[in-house]
Amino acid sequence: MTITANKRHREAKEPHWIEWATGMVSALVVVAMIAWVGYKAWTDADMEPEFTITITERRPVEGGYRVAFDIVNKATVTAAAVAVRGEIVDGDNMVEDADVTFDYVPAQSQSSGAILFSQDPGAREVRVRAVGYTDP
Repeated sequence: MTITANKRHREAKEPHWIEWATGMVSALVVVAMIAWVGYKAWTDADMEPEFTITITERRPVEGGYRVAFDIVNKATVTAAAVAVRGEIVDGDNMVEDADVTFDYVPAQSQSSGAILFSQDPGAREVRVRAVGYTDP
């Protein structure tokens, strides 16, 4: 702790108790963070990418129809060049299909995207699924 007297600064002989408390709390936080990162690195196994896709919106746009979706990667590894295919199906007949590619879908995270169709899906079934990826 610095003491000011006659416009001159000098250090006190003993630090204030709050300086010790702050130092101890900071040290504990740093040690806990290092231990947590080490534990996660040691115990988490690399899981192959596992995708779940949920359609969030269907609406007309200029020149076609937009089907928006969220893609979730539940695994502990990132997937790159994730190809997602959307299909409009009427009974056993595929009416139209379209693809979109995500640069990457990070581990244990969610990304959003949309597929644009030229035909109105209307009441027909729309299937959206991941069809491939690469390891980054």
